[in-house]
Amino acid sequence: MKKAGNKFSNLPIQTKLVMVYCLTTLLILAVNMFMYRNINGMLHRLDRIYVSNINLNQLSDSLEQVQSSLNNYLNTKTTDAMDGYYKAYQDYTSQIEELSDEVTGNESQRMERNIKQMSMKYLELTDLAIEAKRGRNVEKYRTYSDEADTIYKYISTYINSLNNEQFKSNSANYSVLSVSLRYVEVINTVVFVAVAFSNILLVMMVIRNITKPLKSLSAVADQVAGGNLDVELLEVSSQDEVGVVSNAFNQMIVSIRNYIERLTNSMENERTLKEKELKMETHLKDAQLKYLQAQINPHFLFNTLNAGAQLAMMEDADRTYEYIQNMADFFRYNIKKNHDTVTLREELELIDNYIYILNVRFSGEIHYEKDVDISLENLTIPAMILQPVVENSVNYGIRDITWEGKIELSVYREGNYAYIRIDDNGIGMEPEKIQKIMSSELKEADVNRDSNGIGLDNVIGRLKLFYDRDDVFEISSPGRDQGTQVTIRIPLKEEKEAAYV
Repeated sequence: MKKAGNKFSNLPIQTKLVMVYCLTTLLILAVNMFMYRNINGMLHRLDRIYVSNINLNQLSDSLEQVQSSLNNYLNTKTTDAMDGYYKAYQDYTSQIEELSDEVTGNESQRMERNIKQMSMKYLELTDLAIEAKRGRNVEKYRTYSDEADTIYKYISTYINSLNNEQFKSNSANYSVLSVSLRYVEVINTVVFVAVAFSNILLVMMVIRNITKPLKSLSAVADQVAGGNLDVELLEVSSQDEVGVVSNAFNQMIVSIRNYIERLTNSMENERTLKEKELKMETHLKDAQLKYLQAQINPHFLFNTLNAGAQLAMMEDADRTYEYIQNMADFFRYNIKKNHDTVTLREELELIDNYIYILNVRFSGEIHYEKDVDISLENLTIPAMILQPVVENSVNYGIRDITWEGKIELSVYREGNYAYIRIDDNGIGMEPEKIQKIMSSELKEADVNRDSNGIGLDNVIGRLKLFYDRDDVFEISSPGRDQGTQVTIRIPLKEEKEAAYV
């Protein structure tokens, strides 16, 4: 049975696995990026804590370099000393430009402002000392040099003081950031473990989604392999490869069940047909046996009848010859028709012989008429079904009546059926007797000294078996002394049931 699944369940297994792999990889990558960002941010903040101390140390070094280059030039007055001074001058100038120049209440920023202003004054004095030295004005360059040296010392003191203050503040911040960094590491570790656990759960769910129907399929397949086809059909919740296989397996089980059911029905039908065939063969054998029992040495009888016919012909007894010849044909038909079916024409010829013999016996008391649709003469019917009916009409219909007896036989077509109707104007038949004949309760009543031994019960049974239906034989009688009508209804719709030879 099918059950609607979501879009993910209907995806192919390969696509599912690729999606799960990509999703887990993206989750792990996102967690790693999150952790890297947090830790890297903390490290940058730690680095920035001591940047101010580093800058102040560099500023102090540059200041010292300017002072040293100045003294070197004043003492040596060389080009190299001059170049070293200007280089140190540029480095220090670029560094003091980064110092704060705002007037605020912050102590550190005030000290930076003072350092910047003193540094500018200091650099101005060093330039004047250099110019005086180059102009060989000894008195001036010494004055400028001494003033610059004094400011140098003030600047150095301020830088050291500011550096110490910022170091204390930065140390406190460092401790706080170190603790925060440990917390961030713990949080990142927890997040990473949670994501890893979630990935494991996700993978297990997908694997379970794939393996669960496979296990169900395997369990049902084992039962089917054991011969149990009454298993419950698999519940299909997806349309992936497993779902397709499960649907195909369900269809296979249903097909096998239907095949077994059809095979069982076919075997049952075949058994029923064989039973009917055996019954029909039994009826036919019974009829043939009774015919044989009614004759003593058939070959001797035929030879005797033929000898009588030849003797009558030699004596010019034409009527006697014709009578004996019809007798021989009648008995020859009964003996030779050992097969199940004959043509309607053959049955009608037998009736003609039978009526002729009876009229010779009873001095032409039986008036027989027939109206036959020639197109139906080749219709295949069971052997020996008309003569017993005509015999029954003679013996129980017109045999003992005081008026002229008549038998009418007609063959005609209506729609998809061929009808053989035998009417007599005899004494008729009571409804109770008709009911007993149709229900096979008068098997012995149809047999008397003049009967050939085949009753209506045998005819009715063989017709029902041959055409596999119950509406092939009907007896009707309007009432007392109003005759009897027997109708045989043969279907022409199917070639098997109404064949032409």
